Amino acid sequence: MGIKIPTIVMENSGICCEGCRQPISGTPFRVSVLDIIATEVAPSFESASPINPGPFQFCAKPACPSQWMAANGWYFCTQSSVREIMRPVALKTAEGATLGLCDGLHQSNHEFLPA
Repeated sequence: MGIKIPTIVMENSGICCEGCRQPISGTPFRVSVLDIIATEVAPSFESASPINPGPFQFCAKPACPSQWMAANGWYFCTQSSVREIMRPVALKTAEGATLGLCDGLHQSNHEFLPA
């Protein structure tokens, strides 16, 4: 009947970068935090998960993933790079327990530094 019904409106996009909190134009870079081994049972709804697996979305600025990790108090492995899948590593620091993120693609020992 010739009636146009637009369903996608770009100006209503709510995609914001997790690091700088600015709107993302184009395709975002996504990072998921996934453990290497899945648990045998589903987690309980009563206990909160220590980390949301994502995906977390970032703009093209290379500093944004580090800003996001620093805002959460996490550490970053200097032997790795920021990739689509990051592995959480439990760390004990002077401030208490925290997480370190690593891509898991290196053979050497982890070297964690604050993000």
